[in-house]
Amino acid sequence: MLKMFSLPLSINTHRTSLSFFKPTTPSLTESLSQRVRVHPPMGVNSTTTVNKIQSELPISVASPPLEIHNVRLPPRRSTSQKLRQRLSDIFFPDDPLHRFKNQPSWLVKLMLGVQCMFPIFQWGPTYNLSLFRSDVISGLTIASLAIPQGISYAKLANLPPIIGLYSSFVPPLIYSLLGSSKHLGVGPVSIASLVMGSMLSETVSYTQDPILYLKLAFTATFFAGVFQSSLGILRLGFVIDFLSKATLVGFMAGAAIIVSLQQLKGLLGIVHFTSKMQIIPVLASVFKQKDEWSWQTIVLGFGFLAFLLITRHISLRKPNLFWVSAAAPLASVILSTILVFLLRNKAHGIAIIGELPKGLNPPSSNMLFFSGPYLALAIKTGIVTGILSLTEGIAVGRTFAALKNYQVDGNKEMMAIGIMNIAGSCSSCYVTTGSFSRSAVNYNAGAQTAVSNIIMASAVLVTLLFLMPLFYYTPNVVLAAIIITAVIGLIDYQASYKLWKVDKLDFLACMCSFFGVLFISVPLGLSIAVAISVFKILLHVSRPNTLVLGNIPGTTIFHNVNQYREALRIPSFLILAVESPIYFANSTYLQERILRWVREEEEHIKANNGSKLECIILDMTAVTAIDTSGIDTLCELRKMLEKRSLQLVLANPVGSVMEKLHQSNILDSFGLKGVYLTVAEAVADISSSWKAQP
Repeated sequence: MLKMFSLPLSINTHRTSLSFFKPTTPSLTESLSQRVRVHPPMGVNSTTTVNKIQSELPISVASPPLEIHNVRLPPRRSTSQKLRQRLSDIFFPDDPLHRFKNQPSWLVKLMLGVQCMFPIFQWGPTYNLSLFRSDVISGLTIASLAIPQGISYAKLANLPPIIGLYSSFVPPLIYSLLGSSKHLGVGPVSIASLVMGSMLSETVSYTQDPILYLKLAFTATFFAGVFQSSLGILRLGFVIDFLSKATLVGFMAGAAIIVSLQQLKGLLGIVHFTSKMQIIPVLASVFKQKDEWSWQTIVLGFGFLAFLLITRHISLRKPNLFWVSAAAPLASVILSTILVFLLRNKAHGIAIIGELPKGLNPPSSNMLFFSGPYLALAIKTGIVTGILSLTEGIAVGRTFAALKNYQVDGNKEMMAIGIMNIAGSCSSCYVTTGSFSRSAVNYNAGAQTAVSNIIMASAVLVTLLFLMPLFYYTPNVVLAAIIITAVIGLIDYQASYKLWKVDKLDFLACMCSFFGVLFISVPLGLSIAVAISVFKILLHVSRPNTLVLGNIPGTTIFHNVNQYREALRIPSFLILAVESPIYFANSTYLQERILRWVREEEEHIKANNGSKLECIILDMTAVTAIDTSGIDTLCELRKMLEKRSLQLVLANPVGSVMEKLHQSNILDSFGLKGVYLTVAEAVADISSSWKAQP
């Protein structure tokens, strides 16, 4: 039971005594009346009276004086100044023009501008032979991975295999000029390939109308690039943040399982297979077509799948052997091609790639279309694949930049990835971005700059010009094994377990996204992921936390009584903290929740015969903003509490909140004892005023 204890007061002309107790008795604050007044804006003359309150302990050593401070308004600024500052904080948090400040001449600023647009001119002048040697090794290493992956991912998107090689040539060259990451390996990726293939296949058959399907793929790539570069130019990168990590973990795991099951067509040698992307139709198709299973294909496929998984396991266990898993896909392609060529007269059941055209990327700008019944499908596919590829590319780039202690500019990356996709759509490429597998190999191989992408593109160029006939007998089953090995790493069960331990709501979002992809469809699964992310934001915004605070014994600190069990509640006070801005979305909820806290406190006091509740202190330290709805809520709350003979006091409102409270004239209704700098000062001053009353 909380009781009010009387303490001796030491009074002089300027000081009043106050005690926060640490012993076995509850904390208590006693002092004399104190006037606290809000400072007017700067430049306005004012006089203030500040009385000091000294803490007097029951032992000979006294604690330092507790001074009651004035709550001040921020410096006065015009509306245009506020708007300019706010827009700068929203769109230019990194201050991208800071390098141009205090530069001696326009020539220097021009050079800085060129370096800003083309990062290659920033590190190019210091490039040397030692760096080139490292980039050559890493570039050739990722080329050995990029060539088989390019062919495989193109088939995953239901595109001709040659399109995957085209997409591993032009985009890396463009990124090396515009990108800010030193380690990002650019090319087709599994998730974007899967989503593009599934979205386009729902409307257009890639077997019955391959030309239209190809046109849609190029047009979708164009719109993906426009969308990505627009986000960078307009500095709207926060849009991709609506895909939270939790939803991406579930989405990628579900997509990886669907992709792996789809590859059973190649692993088992099935000819007639479903084009649907849900787990039940895929499994049904596998067992329905058992008469089409080819034992030669099964033996070859599962043999190379085991080989690829073993090499992947070796590289994971021993990172210095990264080259084992990096070279395994190309080695599998070479070995399987030789094997099928030698057995070509006996292994008739094994499907092969067939003839691939030699030469550079043919122009495809004439295949883009901007009208017709399929335009909406192309735009929708482009935006979805653009968001996914952008999210992956920037996340991968920042991951490896953090390992080497340099910074990747997100907006530059958006522009670089967007421009390379626009250029790619005009040169027979489909959506590309930074690949995690290529980037990991690039990093481990010792890449120093983006020149490694140029070396990789050069190796792909040689392949396109001279080596294409060698892929004629490459079996499709090996490409399926390569895809399964690549996407299996997207199933991050450890991240899911961590979500379960840390945040159950995040885990729920992860599972909804996961099962949405598995049982509904990939696009709808992605939509569910975005919807859950937005719902989570709205939940946090509209239902913020409110806490009851208590005093940590022996200090002037007030903290959550549930988090700190030793925190003591002050008799006659209910101290609450709001942990969010107060505005239209949550003002009604906060009013109802605060009134409920008051009711529960009064019931608790009545049940325990405690001191009568007289004052509610609202700690506004975490209230970073308030709007007119929030101000009206505070005003209504004060009136409702006043009718119940309860005083409402605000503690530590931040500058912008204080400014709006002042402009709305609500502070007049709160009076001189309605706003304090800290909770401790509010408790001290109000307690002393009660003690001074006869």
